[in-house]
Amino acid sequence: MRILVIGGGAREHALCHALSRDTEVTALHCAPGNAGIAEVATVHPVDALDGAAVAALAGELAADLVVVGPEAPLVAGVADAVRAAGIPVFGPSAEAARLEGSKAFAKDVMAAAGVPTARSYVCTTAEQIDTALDAFGAPYVVKDDGLAAGKGVVVTEDRARAREHALACERVVIEEFLDGPEVSLFAVTDGTTVVPLQPAQDFKRAHDGDAGPNTGGMGAYSPLPWAEPGLVDEVRETVLEPTVAELRKRGTPFSGLLYAGLAVTSRGVRVIEFNARFGDPETQVVLARLRTPLSGLLYAAATGELAALPPLRWSEGAAVTVVIASEGYPAAPRTGDPITGLDAVAERDAPDAYVLHAGTRRGAGGEVLSAGGRVLSVTATGPDLAAARSRAYTAVGRIGLKGSHHRGDIARAAAEAAAGPA
Repeated sequence: MRILVIGGGAREHALCHALSRDTEVTALHCAPGNAGIAEVATVHPVDALDGAAVAALAGELAADLVVVGPEAPLVAGVADAVRAAGIPVFGPSAEAARLEGSKAFAKDVMAAAGVPTARSYVCTTAEQIDTALDAFGAPYVVKDDGLAAGKGVVVTEDRARAREHALACERVVIEEFLDGPEVSLFAVTDGTTVVPLQPAQDFKRAHDGDAGPNTGGMGAYSPLPWAEPGLVDEVRETVLEPTVAELRKRGTPFSGLLYAGLAVTSRGVRVIEFNARFGDPETQVVLARLRTPLSGLLYAAATGELAALPPLRWSEGAAVTVVIASEGYPAAPRTGDPITGLDAVAERDAPDAYVLHAGTRRGAGGEVLSAGGRVLSVTATGPDLAAARSRAYTAVGRIGLKGSHHRGDIARAAAEAAAGPA
């Protein structure tokens, strides 16, 4: 199988890393890719938002499957353009991708499908915003209706800050705060059959102890030793399948990766948000544990054959990923600095720990330079969370990037709880 992956972040590197070890994959391409992806796939310059350009590239490469990684190309209709060219594509249509592209649309779908979620108001005026903030009270949850690269949500006790963020959005969703731990659950679907993957948990705040501003994600781990054994089945039955059925009923079937961000509240599981693609950094840990060849799973979804796929196989162990971010991230990321220690990780820690590139590029002399806010995802596996966590942080310690920062508490509480009393 010849595969083209669209995107250039750590999620796409995780996809390419998994596909590069898949014996069914005979040629692996990525556009535009990054410095790390170039080590496992042939990279091509392309405007990832230009559906015609992506479809043309897929045709030139005789791709058997195109995998669209980020949300912006999906919302822009890139998957539609590839499908129109007669090439199987993993990723929903622009219409179905509105599930992520518009929080208000997602709320409407959930209401129609009977999916449990937070009570909310959709607001476009200052008067509506004030009414909604007063109705729910603190802590305030304010979400930009559109795409915001994971940074469009403000959760705060400060009403003035919540109101300021709401007024800065053209359209905003204000909703009740959901208590309880959060869970990310991915599901692969062909529009009819829904195949859940293993759950993960990510860390959205910039600093230890969930302090600092929201980010695109600073780390993740899987599995979740504290989660109830029936959680995945419950979410499949009450959230994933009803949502896929509702979109199919509307004539806009969802084919690709449906990502449910969940809160396990005192009143049961509630949906915080939907995404229309693999999440970053959860993809890094979920794919690290997947033993079923990835290409067959994605191709079955793209071609409507998921029902015939055998049950997925998973590692019994654990995976942890720690994001190394550039100085100033998320407000004003510094770029262009050299990164050291990548070879040391490859030589001393592989295959138990490895580095997935997010915001990187090659300099004129071949050196790897920072090129974004989240620069690297250091991912490790182990027999349990404590071992995976130790390996991940050992590898993080080998990497040098001026002014960079990372969280030191990724998976700490879960690992300690799983280990039991000392």
